[in-house]
Amino acid sequence: MSSNPFAQNLDFKEILYEKKDWIARITINRPERYNAYSTHTLRELITAFHDAAFDDSVAVVVLTGAGDRAFCTGGDVKEYAASYTAKPRNYWKYMVLFREYIESILNCGKPTIARLNGMAVGGGNESQLACDLTVMAEHAYIGQVGTSVGSVACGGATQWLSVVVGEKRAKEMLFMNPRIPAYQALEWGLVNRVVPSVKKDGEFIPRADAETIKKAQKGEDGFSIDLSLLDEEVKKIAEQIIDKFPECLRYTKEQSNFWKNLAWHQTIGHAGDWLSIHYCSLEPWEGMNAFVEKRKARYRWIRERAREGGSSEFLYGPYVQTCPHCGAKGIPESFVYCGMCGEKIDGTA
Repeated sequence: MSSNPFAQNLDFKEILYEKKDWIARITINRPERYNAYSTHTLRELITAFHDAAFDDSVAVVVLTGAGDRAFCTGGDVKEYAASYTAKPRNYWKYMVLFREYIESILNCGKPTIARLNGMAVGGGNESQLACDLTVMAEHAYIGQVGTSVGSVACGGATQWLSVVVGEKRAKEMLFMNPRIPAYQALEWGLVNRVVPSVKKDGEFIPRADAETIKKAQKGEDGFSIDLSLLDEEVKKIAEQIIDKFPECLRYTKEQSNFWKNLAWHQTIGHAGDWLSIHYCSLEPWEGMNAFVEKRKARYRWIRERAREGGSSEFLYGPYVQTCPHCGAKGIPESFVYCGMCGEKIDGTA
């Protein structure tokens, strides 16, 4: 029998997990998907945060992503399109799991540091908002995408952004989905530190512009991305936390999370239910498929359908027709032929 009653199976496939020198590091290891988390990834993240919370050899937890392109880009939209628009009831189950993931960060009992090694988008921003502190590489950016893909960012962003950056800035991010570059994120209070991460011929270039960052990410003209200063800053903060009393830190975290917890618990249950119902409608179908097909979503097409008296909720209209030949009911409004017997619905030849 194990001497540790909290021991868990730590055989991970989609995250990396290591504990050393009082620091637990949890890395989302899906760089080929820009570190978007799948349903399975969420299960592994929950397990890792629980392990770190219960392990007395851990003082600080660092959450990050693999590589240098993305910290995390939220949920895997390809999985959403394939699984959850087909069975919206399962999105409620997914949200229960996502809720447990976010709460595993909030309830960790240890200070958590988000190490933004790249873009933090959608649920990636919500993940870093859930963490206590954030250190950001200069080439990274932050953003929300819910209203662009047929969803609502109510997994932390709608609840916490107003608290963190103020109502007007929060709504700008939530309504329009702009990219927030590193120093703007610092100015707005989205992160605690920004460190240089772009090099030219081996020398760091502070405050690199967008074009320089693009070249560095492609490795062109002697430019490159280097995360060594990011790691130094994360370690510096972690060391300061390690040299504080652990029980005092735990309770300080709980007390200072008052507004975050209040907003979260007042809204997240409703959010999970609303999103699962919303996944029955046209907006997520169009948004998710547009993302997968790498095309622009037809936002105005949906608006035009409503303006012209058509259905903006159902792809082929509401289920209002009955076949006069076989009696099949619930046939979409725009169907000319019955999907059961193949006859023309209006009864004409």
